[in-house]
Amino acid sequence: MPRRTATMLASTLMLIVLLCAGVFSPVPYAEMSPGPTVNTLGDHDGEPVLRIDGRKTYPTDGHLNMTTVRVTSADYRMNLVEAVYGWLAHDNKVVPHDTLYPDGKTEEQSTQENAEEFSQSQESAKVAALKELDVPVKSWVIVSTVVKDSPAEGRLHAGDVIKSVDGSAVREPADVAELVTRHKPGEDVVFTIVPAKEQAAAEKENRAPKRTEKVTITTRASDDAGDERAVVGIAAGTDHTFPFTIDIELADVGGPSAGLMFALGIYDKLTPGSLTGGRFVAGTGTIDDAGKVGPIGGIEMKTVGARAKGAEYFLTPADNCAAAAADTPEGLTLIKVDTIHDALGALEDLDSGDTADLPTCTAS
Repeated sequence: MPRRTATMLASTLMLIVLLCAGVFSPVPYAEMSPGPTVNTLGDHDGEPVLRIDGRKTYPTDGHLNMTTVRVTSADYRMNLVEAVYGWLAHDNKVVPHDTLYPDGKTEEQSTQENAEEFSQSQESAKVAALKELDVPVKSWVIVSTVVKDSPAEGRLHAGDVIKSVDGSAVREPADVAELVTRHKPGEDVVFTIVPAKEQAAAEKENRAPKRTEKVTITTRASDDAGDERAVVGIAAGTDHTFPFTIDIELADVGGPSAGLMFALGIYDKLTPGSLTGGRFVAGTGTIDDAGKVGPIGGIEMKTVGARAKGAEYFLTPADNCAAAAADTPEGLTLIKVDTIHDALGALEDLDSGDTADLPTCTAS
């Protein structure tokens, strides 16, 4: 073989090797795609999604489906070919890996965080639904989490009820931070609490807690850069006691985005008639105790997944409307909601056939 030909062949082979190495090398991206959608009014894996005991319930029909997004795992590394395919695929979305797993978060950490958010969304869904029905719910502020190696570690515990801080009554979780940050780092702050074990015993025996404790903690400066506020290293949350039992059974789902659909499912089961009028309605959105609906991620994936299962209408958080309307699956009507009250009003209009004034989403 002539030397020039051999050189060109070797160069070509080297170029092919380098191109292959580049194409199949990992790239810092992850993929989102439509996940399962589950009817909150029905069964999942042979068990009712919503089970209510101690209160009269009513038959329901139709669908109130919560929707999900499937994502690649934290350890999975896409190559360039997969990333390009994902960018070109209509039903998938490729995003920077750090968008789904920020700050090097492991899959285990992400799963735990999603589980906690899912649990909180269930509690808020119950509260929002019962408040809409004028059913009283007892609530109190608790220690939600304690930061490792913080001043509060070993002094306060998850589930402790926070009655007051420095003698000032605590009525909302935000009150705790406001009272603590009145101090300078290094100063003492006094918490009056009902210990978690005492609170659990009181709830079990249906009585008021018998004892409180005063816990003094020395504050320190926040770990956030440039933030000199005093902290003790806890997150405050809210716990509730319900007048009857509401269980939400749905495995392998995380995050807070099913809150709205759980709340609507609970409301539907506790009221005569059918919210949907037999229609297939899906949706998404976080919900807080007051019934406010918040935005979620992956809205485009959720509308695609819902329509693929047969949904005709999709309850869409107001802040997600523009993104959802920019690429709405054919045959799916997006209904804008800002509160559970908005959602119930829209469902009432659907049931009556009065759809002319439905607050639909439009692209910005």
